[in-house]
Amino acid sequence: MNEYIKNGNRVTLSELSLPEDLKKLSVQQCWYLCGEIRNMLINTVSKTGGHLASNLGVVELTMSIHRNFNSPDDKIVWDVGHQAYVHKILTGRADMLSTLRQENGLSGFPKPEESPHDTFISGHSSTSLSVACGIAEAMRIQGKENYTVAVIGDGAMTGGMVYEAMNNCCYLQSNMIVILNDNNMSISKSVGSLEKYLTTLRNSEEYLDTKRRVEKNLAQIPVVGNKVAKSVKQVKDVIKSTILEKTLFEDMGFIYLGPIDGHNLRELEQAMRMAKSFHKPVFVHVKTIKGKGYLPAEKNPGEYHGISKFDIRTGNPEVSAGDSYSTAFGKELVNLAKKDDRICAITAAMKYGTGLQYFGREIPERLYDVGIAEQHAVTFAGGLASMGQIPVFAVYSTFLQRAYDQLIHDIAIGGLHLVLGIDRAGIVGEDGETHQGMFDVPMLTSIPNTVIYSPSSYNELKHCLKNAIYDEKGLVAVRYPRGAEEVSFHINTEYSEYMFVKNNKSDTLIISYGRIFNEVYKAQSLLSADGISCDLLKLTKIFPIADNLIHEIMQYKHIVFFEESTENGSISEKIGSLLMESCYRGSYSRVSVNGFIKQSSVKSALDKFGLTCDKIADYIRIRSIENGKA
Repeated sequence: MNEYIKNGNRVTLSELSLPEDLKKLSVQQCWYLCGEIRNMLINTVSKTGGHLASNLGVVELTMSIHRNFNSPDDKIVWDVGHQAYVHKILTGRADMLSTLRQENGLSGFPKPEESPHDTFISGHSSTSLSVACGIAEAMRIQGKENYTVAVIGDGAMTGGMVYEAMNNCCYLQSNMIVILNDNNMSISKSVGSLEKYLTTLRNSEEYLDTKRRVEKNLAQIPVVGNKVAKSVKQVKDVIKSTILEKTLFEDMGFIYLGPIDGHNLRELEQAMRMAKSFHKPVFVHVKTIKGKGYLPAEKNPGEYHGISKFDIRTGNPEVSAGDSYSTAFGKELVNLAKKDDRICAITAAMKYGTGLQYFGREIPERLYDVGIAEQHAVTFAGGLASMGQIPVFAVYSTFLQRAYDQLIHDIAIGGLHLVLGIDRAGIVGEDGETHQGMFDVPMLTSIPNTVIYSPSSYNELKHCLKNAIYDEKGLVAVRYPRGAEEVSFHINTEYSEYMFVKNNKSDTLIISYGRIFNEVYKAQSLLSADGISCDLLKLTKIFPIADNLIHEIMQYKHIVFFEESTENGSISEKIGSLLMESCYRGSYSRVSVNGFIKQSSVKSALDKFGLTCDKIADYIRIRSIENGKA
């Protein structure tokens, strides 16, 4: 590890008591530490995967925050929390960074149960101002004079919740500082009026240079009374309004400072000290470079936003993302849209993550990136649908949760036709509780007249997407998992809403859908080798449940449902209710997920919840023994 000088002695991060000792260091020593942190980030994320570019961009900013505020007494809220790796390093967790996003290791997001320095969970975007506003007001009520600092990315500023909070923050006048980390690059490149507005502020160098010169000259004027002091402030305001009109943030009631060079520690610290001096809502606009210090990430920040393991020397990821359900979905949507100009694609700042880059390349005039604004995306889609277009909103399952009201009020009640491509449905792995796709099935099945498809292969995905667009009406969802298909079953590939795979007239039936059917199919082979016979039922159109399906499955004495969904409100729960209503006299059990899923590999999580082929086979063996004794 590199070494640096402190009071004449060479030290490393490991020798510091963090974050307290940061305040004792010179700016030059902090520069060296920033280099060490960048090396640590690159080396770690190359092995664990994670959010690299955003963290490389906030090294100096995070250093400055911890040198000027007293965490955990001062509360720091990160938005989105994937940019908090440096914060974790500077709050005493550097020695655990190798466990980042691993099972029982450090979370990839702030997590209060992990450290008192992590103020609030922040896996979803645009929440920080609301959280910080509440914390700051609570501290005011409690008589505390500490600061609340919200660090928000420019991508998160596209979420409407920010402006709801901003309106409330300045009304309350709490002791709060908002730091905008403006790197000109959200997950997919920022678009829209806000991006143009921020660009105007970023490029106001004339204003910045003049402001610095005027402030320097004004500082030399001897102030001898309130009238003179008031005159000085008026002069500064006139100069500012002449060069640059009042900012949106000032109009909302904030004191605005910036833009500030986010990689200049001296300029950052000056801004931090000034922001603290006001004791009222302050907005500090900081300009950073995403991927700073690692050339591949600087050149392609979108590629290094969330990345798998990669080779540091070449920057190439170990596993190509070219083969996945996301890309299969995106390419098939392009094929359909080329033949039908009614089809429009919508993304909430996740064009590459959802496979819509192909649509953008081929049909850019019908691709809409609305920013990190899932609520707006759904209602915007409703507007398109009301005029005869066929909107397809590709969105991660975890982010669709944010638009529940819009799905009901702006789509379903009016019977408008919206197709949802629900990516990352089910267990997603290392990003942990905030990103698992476990709630879309219970959420959507609670909305009247909704249709849900859950394919088990790329080929089925293509059929389901076409059906969703042309054969269904109203709200229709096609849900599929993260990653590539794993198909070991060799059965009739013609599409059907459900399909039985029978084995010697068994009295046991196993039901599943989506990627879990592959595990069920492999489990059937394991059980057959043990002399245990069972039939399979693969659902593809999982909701509404087919009218004659319950009658067919009631022919079996024993039914077991394996499902990659939270258990309350699941398809297996609905099947159980229908069986009970039909006076089914056999045994029925189900294996699904209960509770939130911590970070781990997908395989480990599936195994933990009994959804791998080995665990499925074990479960059926035990049930067979119990049924034999009954």
